[in-house]
Amino acid sequence: MVGDLERNTGRLSGHHCADFQTANILRGSKLKVQFLLFTSSSPSCGELILADDDIKKSSFNSSLETKIIIHGFRALGTKPSWIEGLVHAILHTSQVNVIAVDWVYGSTGAYPSAVENVTQLALSISQFISKLLALGVSGTSIHIIGVSLGAHVGGLVGHFHGGQLGRITGLDPAGPKYTRASPEERLDPGDALFVEAIHTDADNFGIRIPVGHIDYFVNGGKDQPGCPRFISAGYKYLICDHMRAVHLYVSALKHSCPILAFPCASHQDFLNGHCVDCVDPFLFSCPRIGLLEQAGVEMRKLPKEVKVYLMTSTSAPFCVHHSLVEFQLQTKRNVVTSIEITFCSNSTNDSAKITIPKLQVMGKQLLAHRVPLCQINSMTLKYLPKNKFWRKDESSIVGKFCAAQLPLDSNRTMSCLPWNITLPGNTNVSYELPATCA
Repeated sequence: MVGDLERNTGRLSGHHCADFQTANILRGSKLKVQFLLFTSSSPSCGELILADDDIKKSSFNSSLETKIIIHGFRALGTKPSWIEGLVHAILHTSQVNVIAVDWVYGSTGAYPSAVENVTQLALSISQFISKLLALGVSGTSIHIIGVSLGAHVGGLVGHFHGGQLGRITGLDPAGPKYTRASPEERLDPGDALFVEAIHTDADNFGIRIPVGHIDYFVNGGKDQPGCPRFISAGYKYLICDHMRAVHLYVSALKHSCPILAFPCASHQDFLNGHCVDCVDPFLFSCPRIGLLEQAGVEMRKLPKEVKVYLMTSTSAPFCVHHSLVEFQLQTKRNVVTSIEITFCSNSTNDSAKITIPKLQVMGKQLLAHRVPLCQINSMTLKYLPKNKFWRKDESSIVGKFCAAQLPLDSNRTMSCLPWNITLPGNTNVSYELPATCA
């Protein structure tokens, strides 16, 4: 209903609401690029901009920032289903010009032919941006958001503008034909003053190498929670991980809970609790998915290709809190020790497993939980003995438990249970966690 009102309003104010084209796979790959303008006053009504005069006569406001959205490969020649959601989320967050680039015609059919169109498309977008610059728009106020193949198009556009555009965000930049490409051919940190990428399908359609100043590897960059793991799920199985980057970004714009990430050498090191702050290299400021300037990192000059890691939940708003949980045995054991930790709140239960290596006393792990640590009512610990039929494990273990929500910096320390606890085998033991809300 609201959309209809906006569409009608658009017509009354002198322009027809334009939409994406639909391309028949057999009709080939002529580019037929369209630039559709969306503004806060009519977020559901696309305004078609064709020539220089059109920009001047349009609702484009040269004093505002401009977000340019570039979609990727469209196998069936249809409009991307996520476009409206992304446009609305941006305009809900900030008053800007949003330009959606429709290159459905050039992106349909076979993937290699879409890749062949990338340079021509990038030139077309680059010329469009040059017209904006001629109208007095500042290059630093231009932010390109490229999805999949569109991320590399954005990189090329930035390259044509000497890396002087403000920002490029790559949402799961495409992997096929780009993993071994030179930095000039793909998205790379030199393409804008700030380049970031969100990786969610690095083992399939997405690129597995870092391509920005900051590269978010969400849940390790592949196998997203809530996505089907079996091919019987059909198209959703193929595309769910890849499209999670878009849904995560939209969610970060729509919801207030922060989606923070932490620099680390590898996903396994992150899960094992070895990277609990953002001191190196971000001087305590942790990067955050969304529209904060330079992702919220307070550094004048950013290092390049920093891999940052985070976990998410299975569905929107996706944001979770990360806590380090530790268990220290009173005495070393001659076998591996496993302890399951569950945080319980009024509405959620979230678990992780601590593994203490043989002949060591300390084990630590990250636990992702959907409410802040101070809202956890209780936690349950369960010792999982390794009983084999020829050898019985110890019936109980004794040790100390500690936890702390990340980032764990000079202001935040571990909260520990003030006594050693005894955990009998395969038995849930509940405790209150000594954490208070600030």
